[in-house]
Amino acid sequence: MNLNEQDQHFMELAIAEAKKAEVLGEVPIGAVIVHRGEVIARAHNLRETTQNAVTHAEISAIQDACAVIGSWRLEETTLYVTLEPCPMCAGAILQSRIPTVVYGARDGKAGCVDSLYRLLNDERFNHECEVRDDVLGEQCGALLTNFFRALREKKKRAKKEATPEAE
Repeated sequence: MNLNEQDQHFMELAIAEAKKAEVLGEVPIGAVIVHRGEVIARAHNLRETTQNAVTHAEISAIQDACAVIGSWRLEETTLYVTLEPCPMCAGAILQSRIPTVVYGARDGKAGCVDSLYRLLNDERFNHECEVRDDVLGEQCGALLTNFFRALREKKKRAKKEATPEAE
């Protein structure tokens, strides 16, 4: 399997995690961490479920991967995530020494890998990552677009039902 096929395969697994989040009413973001060709952690957003701001897919996957490896250093791993990591997740990626990050869709509002900042490639930090973007990006982006569209429609219907009609 070449790199492109491998990236697509593991991103499909991250997309499957994102779909699990969506079923729970969570923002559909999924993450997978691969160590030497094997998946060692999978996670999806659980912020609404846990009412905990740090339960992003990447953070949960990093915690699980550290437990599997038995170290906070996640060397020889690749993180696959459906959406460009936010500043918190980018910081956790740097702190855990993940050497490679592959993401699907860009995040113009909170992305800190390429969109707003380039935290993973800032030479002032003691660690930098190889980054590959736009892997199944259209599919990853569509998950989010469709989720937020449905959420807006649901809110619109609820508001309409709550407003008494004029007599």
